Amino acid sequence: MPYTTSNDGARIHYEVHGAGDPVLMIMGLGSNAHGWARALPWVSDRHRAIVFDNRGVGRSDVPDGAYSIEQMADDAAAVLDACGHATAHVMGASLGGMIAQRFALAHAARVRSLVLLCTTPGGAPAVPATDDVLRALVEGGGDPATAYRRNAWFLYGADTREHHPERIEADLVERSRIPTTPKGYFGQLQAASRHDVWDGLPTIGVPVLVVHGDADLLVPTENGRRIASRIPAAELVLLPGAGHMLQADAGDAVRDAVLGFLERTGR
Repeated sequence: MPYTTSNDGARIHYEVHGAGDPVLMIMGLGSNAHGWARALPWVSDRHRAIVFDNRGVGRSDVPDGAYSIEQMADDAAAVLDACGHATAHVMGASLGGMIAQRFALAHAARVRSLVLLCTTPGGAPAVPATDDVLRALVEGGGDPATAYRRNAWFLYGADTREHHPERIEADLVERSRIPTTPKGYFGQLQAASRHDVWDGLPTIGVPVLVVHGDADLLVPTENGRRIASRIPAAELVLLPGAGHMLQADAGDAVRDAVLGFLERTGR
Protein backbone atom coordinates (compact mmCIF):
# COMPACT_ATOMS: atom_id res chain seq x y z
CA MET A 1 0.00 0.00 0.00
CA PRO A 2 1.44 3.41 -0.90
CA TYR A 3 2.44 5.80 1.86
CA THR A 4 4.05 9.20 1.95
CA THR A 5 5.60 11.13 4.83
CA SER A 6 4.37 14.57 5.82
CA ASN A 7 6.72 17.36 6.85
CA ASP A 8 6.48 16.46 10.55
CA GLY A 9 7.18 12.77 9.98
CA ALA A 10 3.60 11.42 10.02
CA ARG A 11 3.01 8.59 7.53
CA ILE A 12 -0.03 9.13 5.33
CA HIS A 13 -1.69 6.35 3.33
CA TYR A 14 -3.10 7.17 -0.10
CA GLU A 15 -4.66 5.50 -3.13
CA VAL A 16 -5.00 6.49 -6.80
CA HIS A 17 -7.92 5.44 -9.00
CA GLY A 18 -8.71 6.21 -12.63
CA ALA A 19 -6.98 8.45 -15.16
CA GLY A 20 -7.21 12.04 -16.33
CA ASP A 21 -6.98 15.36 -14.53
CA PRO A 22 -6.13 14.76 -10.87
CA VAL A 23 -8.78 15.34 -8.19
CA LEU A 24 -7.45 15.34 -4.63
CA MET A 25 -10.30 14.18 -2.37
CA ILE A 26 -10.14 15.01 1.35
CA MET A 27 -12.49 13.18 3.72
CA GLY A 28 -14.20 14.37 6.89
CA LEU A 29 -14.08 13.85 10.64
CA GLY A 30 -13.35 10.31 11.80
CA SER A 31 -13.60 8.92 8.25
CA ASN A 32 -10.85 7.46 6.09
CA ALA A 33 -10.57 7.03 2.32
CA HIS A 34 -13.40 4.48 2.37
CA GLY A 35 -15.72 7.40 3.18
CA TRP A 36 -15.57 8.28 -0.52
CA ALA A 37 -17.09 4.92 -1.49
CA ARG A 38 -20.16 6.53 -3.07
CA ALA A 39 -18.30 9.25 -4.98
CA LEU A 40 -15.13 7.44 -5.98
CA PRO A 41 -16.67 5.45 -8.87
CA TRP A 42 -17.98 8.51 -10.69
CA VAL A 43 -14.95 10.69 -9.99
CA SER A 44 -12.48 8.01 -11.10
CA ASP A 45 -14.55 7.27 -14.22
CA ARG A 46 -13.53 10.67 -15.65
CA HIS A 47 -10.56 11.77 -13.56
CA ARG A 48 -7.53 10.56 -11.65
CA ALA A 49 -9.01 10.33 -8.17
CA ILE A 50 -6.55 10.61 -5.29
CA VAL A 51 -7.95 9.59 -1.90
CA PHE A 52 -6.10 9.27 1.39
CA ASP A 53 -6.50 8.68 5.10
CA ASN A 54 -6.09 11.89 7.07
CA ARG A 55 -3.78 11.67 10.04
CA GLY A 56 -5.59 10.05 12.93
CA VAL A 57 -7.65 7.57 10.89
CA GLY A 58 -7.44 4.53 8.68
CA ARG A 59 -3.99 3.31 7.71
CA SER A 60 -2.26 6.65 8.38
CA ASP A 61 -0.38 7.44 11.57
CA VAL A 62 -2.29 8.48 14.69
CA PRO A 63 0.04 11.00 16.36
CA ASP A 64 -0.39 12.06 19.97
CA GLY A 65 -1.98 15.38 20.86
CA ALA A 66 -4.31 17.75 19.07
CA TYR A 67 -3.91 18.15 15.33
CA SER A 68 -4.20 21.35 13.32
CA ILE A 69 -5.88 22.09 10.01
CA GLU A 70 -2.55 23.51 8.82
CA GLN A 71 -0.83 20.17 9.51
CA MET A 72 -3.57 18.29 7.72
CA ALA A 73 -3.32 20.58 4.69
CA ASP A 74 0.41 19.86 4.59
CA ASP A 75 -0.42 16.14 4.71
CA ALA A 76 -2.58 16.65 1.61
CA ALA A 77 0.30 18.46 -0.12
CA ALA A 78 2.60 15.53 0.67
CA VAL A 79 0.11 13.15 -0.94
CA LEU A 80 -0.03 15.30 -4.06
CA ASP A 81 3.78 15.33 -4.19
CA ALA A 82 3.89 11.55 -3.86
CA CYS A 83 1.49 11.20 -6.78
CA GLY A 84 3.71 13.39 -8.96
CA HIS A 85 1.26 16.23 -9.49
CA ALA A 86 2.15 19.90 -9.16
CA THR A 87 -1.54 20.87 -9.25
CA ALA A 88 -4.98 19.28 -8.85
CA HIS A 89 -8.65 19.98 -8.45
CA VAL A 90 -9.26 19.75 -4.70
CA MET A 91 -12.49 18.44 -3.16
CA GLY A 92 -13.20 18.26 0.56
CA ALA A 93 -16.18 17.20 2.64
CA SER A 94 -16.92 18.56 6.13
CA LEU A 95 -13.57 18.51 8.01
CA GLY A 96 -12.08 17.72 4.61
CA GLY A 97 -13.62 20.94 3.31
CA MET A 98 -11.90 22.85 6.12
CA ILE A 99 -8.60 21.25 5.12
CA ALA A 100 -9.29 22.04 1.46
CA GLN A 101 -9.89 25.71 2.27
CA ARG A 102 -6.61 25.91 4.19
CA PHE A 103 -4.86 24.03 1.36
CA ALA A 104 -6.14 26.63 -1.11
CA LEU A 105 -4.62 29.39 1.03
CA ALA A 106 -1.34 27.73 2.01
CA HIS A 107 -0.68 26.03 -1.34
CA ALA A 108 -2.58 28.36 -3.68
CA ALA A 109 -0.46 27.68 -6.76
CA ARG A 110 -1.32 23.98 -6.57
CA VAL A 111 -5.11 24.35 -6.77
CA ARG A 112 -6.89 24.25 -10.15
CA SER A 113 -10.37 24.47 -8.65
CA LEU A 114 -12.01 23.87 -5.29
CA VAL A 115 -15.11 21.83 -4.37
CA LEU A 116 -16.39 22.36 -0.83
CA LEU A 117 -19.04 19.96 0.45
CA CYS A 118 -21.02 20.52 3.68
CA THR A 119 -18.30 22.57 5.36
CA THR A 120 -17.68 25.79 7.29
CA PRO A 121 -15.33 28.78 7.17
CA GLY A 122 -14.81 28.60 10.92
CA GLY A 123 -14.16 31.56 13.18
CA ALA A 124 -16.67 34.02 14.56
CA PRO A 125 -18.76 34.27 11.35
CA ALA A 126 -19.40 30.51 11.31
CA VAL A 127 -22.82 29.24 12.40
CA PRO A 128 -22.41 26.47 14.99
CA ALA A 129 -24.58 23.43 15.45
CA THR A 130 -27.06 23.48 18.30
CA ASP A 131 -25.94 22.41 21.76
CA ASP A 132 -27.70 19.05 21.53
CA VAL A 133 -25.89 18.22 18.29
CA LEU A 134 -22.54 19.24 19.76
CA ARG A 135 -23.15 17.12 22.86
CA ALA A 136 -24.04 14.10 20.73
CA LEU A 137 -20.88 14.59 18.66
CA VAL A 138 -18.63 13.94 21.65
CA GLU A 139 -20.87 11.62 23.67
CA GLY A 140 -19.29 8.29 24.50
CA GLY A 141 -20.85 5.01 25.48
CA GLY A 142 -21.71 1.93 23.49
CA ASP A 143 -19.91 0.51 20.49
CA PRO A 144 -19.15 2.76 17.48
CA ALA A 145 -21.94 1.28 15.35
CA THR A 146 -24.52 1.99 18.04
CA ALA A 147 -23.24 5.54 18.45
CA TYR A 148 -23.38 6.12 14.69
CA ARG A 149 -26.96 4.92 14.40
CA ARG A 150 -27.87 7.00 17.44
CA ASN A 151 -26.48 10.09 15.72
CA ALA A 152 -28.24 9.52 12.40
CA TRP A 153 -30.82 12.16 13.38
CA PHE A 154 -28.32 14.97 12.82
CA LEU A 155 -26.22 13.32 10.11
CA TYR A 156 -28.86 12.36 7.54
CA GLY A 157 -31.90 14.00 6.01
CA ALA A 158 -35.39 12.81 6.88
CA ASP A 159 -35.93 10.95 3.60
CA THR A 160 -32.83 8.80 4.10
CA ARG A 161 -33.70 8.06 7.71
CA GLU A 162 -37.32 7.19 6.99
CA HIS A 163 -37.20 5.57 3.56
CA HIS A 164 -33.59 4.52 2.89
CA PRO A 165 -32.06 3.22 6.14
CA GLU A 166 -29.99 0.84 4.03
CA ARG A 167 -27.86 3.83 3.02
CA ILE A 168 -27.00 4.45 6.66
CA GLU A 169 -26.09 0.80 7.10
CA ALA A 170 -23.92 0.89 3.95
CA ASP A 171 -22.07 3.93 5.29
CA LEU A 172 -21.58 2.16 8.58
CA VAL A 173 -20.02 -0.81 6.79
CA GLU A 174 -17.48 1.51 5.15
CA ARG A 175 -16.71 3.28 8.45
CA SER A 176 -16.26 -0.06 10.19
CA ARG A 177 -13.70 -1.41 7.73
CA ILE A 178 -10.97 0.41 9.67
CA PRO A 179 -12.27 1.61 13.04
CA THR A 180 -11.20 5.06 14.22
CA THR A 181 -9.58 5.29 17.63
CA PRO A 182 -10.70 7.86 20.22
CA LYS A 183 -7.21 9.41 20.09
CA GLY A 184 -7.42 10.02 16.36
CA TYR A 185 -11.03 11.19 16.47
CA PHE A 186 -10.45 13.77 19.18
CA GLY A 187 -7.19 14.90 17.58
CA GLN A 188 -9.17 15.72 14.43
CA LEU A 189 -12.04 17.23 16.39
CA GLN A 190 -9.66 19.65 18.09
CA ALA A 191 -8.30 20.68 14.71
CA ALA A 192 -11.84 21.39 13.49
CA SER A 193 -12.61 23.44 16.60
CA ARG A 194 -9.77 25.86 15.83
CA HIS A 195 -10.45 26.18 12.10
CA ASP A 196 -10.78 29.78 10.88
CA VAL A 197 -10.10 30.91 7.30
CA TRP A 198 -12.69 33.69 7.08
CA ASP A 199 -10.19 36.47 6.49
CA GLY A 200 -8.41 34.54 3.76
CA LEU A 201 -11.41 33.41 1.72
CA PRO A 202 -11.59 36.54 -0.50
CA THR A 203 -8.04 35.83 -1.71
CA ILE A 204 -8.98 32.47 -3.26
CA GLY A 205 -8.79 33.14 -6.98
CA VAL A 206 -9.71 29.77 -8.52
CA PRO A 207 -13.22 28.60 -9.43
CA VAL A 208 -15.04 27.27 -6.36
CA LEU A 209 -18.15 25.10 -6.03
CA VAL A 210 -19.92 25.07 -2.67
CA VAL A 211 -22.49 22.28 -2.16
CA HIS A 212 -24.60 22.11 0.98
CA GLY A 213 -27.76 20.40 2.13
CA ASP A 214 -30.55 22.70 3.23
CA ALA A 215 -31.30 20.36 6.16
CA ASP A 216 -27.75 20.05 7.50
CA LEU A 217 -27.84 20.07 11.31
CA LEU A 218 -24.18 19.30 11.96
CA VAL A 219 -22.77 22.10 9.79
CA PRO A 220 -25.78 24.42 9.37
CA THR A 221 -26.59 25.48 5.84
CA GLU A 222 -25.80 29.14 6.45
CA ASN A 223 -22.11 28.20 6.57
CA GLY A 224 -22.23 27.20 2.91
CA ARG A 225 -23.95 30.45 2.01
CA ARG A 226 -21.32 32.45 3.87
CA ILE A 227 -18.40 30.68 2.22
CA ALA A 228 -19.92 31.21 -1.23
CA SER A 229 -20.59 34.89 -0.54
CA ARG A 230 -17.01 35.39 0.65
CA ILE A 231 -15.15 33.87 -2.33
CA PRO A 232 -15.25 35.94 -5.54
CA ALA A 233 -15.54 33.05 -8.02
CA ALA A 234 -17.79 30.74 -6.00
CA GLU A 235 -20.96 28.95 -7.10
CA LEU A 236 -23.46 27.73 -4.51
CA VAL A 237 -25.66 24.65 -4.88
CA LEU A 238 -28.19 23.95 -2.12
CA LEU A 239 -29.74 20.49 -2.08
CA PRO A 240 -33.33 20.32 -0.77
CA GLY A 241 -33.90 17.94 2.12
CA ALA A 242 -30.26 16.85 2.31
CA GLY A 243 -28.51 16.66 5.65
CA HIS A 244 -24.80 16.49 6.36
CA MET A 245 -24.16 13.16 4.64
CA LEU A 246 -24.63 14.50 1.14
CA GLN A 247 -23.38 11.42 -0.68
CA ALA A 248 -26.12 9.32 0.93
CA ASP A 249 -28.90 11.92 0.97
CA ALA A 250 -28.44 13.38 -2.53
CA GLY A 251 -25.82 11.31 -4.31
CA ASP A 252 -27.05 11.90 -7.87
CA ALA A 253 -27.36 15.66 -7.36
CA VAL A 254 -23.88 15.85 -5.85
CA ARG A 255 -22.46 13.84 -8.76
CA ASP A 256 -24.10 16.05 -11.38
CA ALA A 257 -23.05 19.28 -9.68
CA VAL A 258 -19.44 18.21 -9.16
CA LEU A 259 -18.87 16.60 -12.55
CA GLY A 260 -20.49 19.55 -14.34
CA PHE A 261 -18.27 21.96 -12.41
CA LEU A 262 -15.10 19.98 -13.13
CA GLU A 263 -15.98 19.83 -16.80
CA ARG A 264 -16.44 23.60 -16.92
CA THR A 265 -13.23 24.33 -15.03
CA GLY A 266 -10.96 21.59 -16.36
CA ARG A 267 -7.58 22.91 -17.43
